[in-house]
Amino acid sequence: MAGAAAEHPRLADVVQSWFGRPVLVIGDAMLDEWRFADSDRLCREAPAPVLTLRRRISAAGGAANTAVNIAMLGGRSALVAPVGADAAGDELHDCLDRAGVWDRTVSQPGRPTPVKRRMLAGDQILLREDSGEPDDPLSDVGVDCLLTSLECATEELQAAAGGATPALVICDYGLGALPAPVRAWLVAERDRYATVALDAHDLADWGGLAPTVVTPSFAEAARLLARARTGARAATPPEGGGRDGTSHPNGTVGGHEGGGRQLHLKHPEVDPADGPSELTVGAAPGGSGLRRTDGPTGEPTPGEGRVAMTRDGLSVTGTGVTVNADAGAGVDRAVLAESRLAELRAHTGAEVVAVTLDSDGAVVGGADGQPARSHSTPVPASHAVGAGDAYLATMTLALTVDAPLSTAAELAQIAATSTIAGTGTCVCHREDLLAALGRPVPGGDGRQVLVGAEALTALIAEHRRAGRSVVFTNGCFDVLHRGHVRYLEQARALGDLLVVAVNSDDSVRRLKGTDRPVNPVEDRTALLAALSCVDHVVVFEEDSPAELIEAVRPDVYVKGGDYPPELVPEAPLVQRLGGQVRTLGYVPDRSTSAIIERIRAYGQQDATPVTAPPVTAPPVTGPTGPPVTGKAP
Repeated sequence: MAGAAAEHPRLADVVQSWFGRPVLVIGDAMLDEWRFADSDRLCREAPAPVLTLRRRISAAGGAANTAVNIAMLGGRSALVAPVGADAAGDELHDCLDRAGVWDRTVSQPGRPTPVKRRMLAGDQILLREDSGEPDDPLSDVGVDCLLTSLECATEELQAAAGGATPALVICDYGLGALPAPVRAWLVAERDRYATVALDAHDLADWGGLAPTVVTPSFAEAARLLARARTGARAATPPEGGGRDGTSHPNGTVGGHEGGGRQLHLKHPEVDPADGPSELTVGAAPGGSGLRRTDGPTGEPTPGEGRVAMTRDGLSVTGTGVTVNADAGAGVDRAVLAESRLAELRAHTGAEVVAVTLDSDGAVVGGADGQPARSHSTPVPASHAVGAGDAYLATMTLALTVDAPLSTAAELAQIAATSTIAGTGTCVCHREDLLAALGRPVPGGDGRQVLVGAEALTALIAEHRRAGRSVVFTNGCFDVLHRGHVRYLEQARALGDLLVVAVNSDDSVRRLKGTDRPVNPVEDRTALLAALSCVDHVVVFEEDSPAELIEAVRPDVYVKGGDYPPELVPEAPLVQRLGGQVRTLGYVPDRSTSAIIERIRAYGQQDATPVTAPPVTAPPVTGPTGPPVTGKAP
């Protein structure tokens, strides 16, 4: 543990070095929809729970989530993918915009956006409904548009990176986004990309690509080997085979000299092009029979059969692999993956193969023949959705900066593991990864909240490099109340971080009179900084926050009020800088002025028996008043 901790500063330096690296992602983009419900009874029609929907969230999935992870980790990410002209497509575009991904997707009218809808009660996924099938092929026009977008996005990324060659990530999940003409283009144009990462359910479709790295799951690796070696129906350990669990050329793992119980896995005699990848488990030729089928299963691609392995290692997924049954628990997926890394590299043409083992981590191997093993933390399935996307994004970024393979593998595993704390689609943020490496950055624990104008500009630049969208609001926030808190929470929900600019004491006096502010700026900013929804607080002396707006260039500028956004005085400036303006409504019966008047009225009641004058403040409650430049709560 101490040795690993000592390596963290070096790993953090790698994370810092990949800022702004251009990465093009292409493949099957989808929308992940999560519906959270409560259930306390069964329905009368069937033994099924009655669900009451409480919350719904949507997130980028598939190739789109890989693009989001690259952006959140600090890379410059562009996504090319077919997306339907439908409501799910609109939501997916919003997810990409919020993450700062360059949205170069191609609209496909008549072809729905793939969606995975999950219904949960508590932390348990009760059902998943999928829409968008590979039976919805791209039209010829759609293919042409996709190729045009690929060409343009490649040139855009290269230009934005000052001529640096972009990396390429291919996410092929069998949903039809990568038909033969697109695959052929990518193979033919391979040299235009410095690093090429491939994540494909069917690696056999990508012959000739010569990727830098492939990241198959254990089941996907087994399917590739099964198809590559369908002619090998049996394997016999060579005379004098080793006892050390190493792989032999004929496919034996842990050969047993002089015989012994051995298991042999054979692929069924089916068409290797489209047949199932389920492997038959039985005794090796001449050995005694033994069959075990309980245990974890891989998730096959559509139309393919189950891939199984026992928990004790007595049967495994692979083809032409003979496993010494006497080894028992000593034989597991990691051992088998390590024994087949060279073969997988040969079949894929990849420099690096990373076989992911879900809760068991991953096994990674390169040209040097030295496998690296990483470990994960077992979590509920609802916590790990998209963790593979975080792994792929991190591995790719690390390889773009020529990090050693062991470093890239370790960073990828840390990134994937750091995302699995809760239910939802996994996204790894750069600051979370750095915090896990002992180097926290602004925005995480120990973040800089109270900052000056110059420091804010530098922080915003760092947030931009990490692909975060910025929400900006300003005000006096003299007497912080429930209306303010709700307003700030709503503002924070419009982006990835919230900057609150606070009028100085002199500025408040000029705007509201000599009896204000009630609380000095030190108190006002301290209270704002204590709110979890506020990321940075800065004080400005002017009556208008125009200079700060120009420095920050917010993606969203927020004011409180019931008037249209176009009446906000700062709107022309924000829009000229490329941002949008939003106004948020008031919380009934909450306002700073009304609170101050009530306090004064109570004070007068204590001082004299005369009835306190009625409160004359209007019943407006938002943090801002009429659209007066710089006016604030």
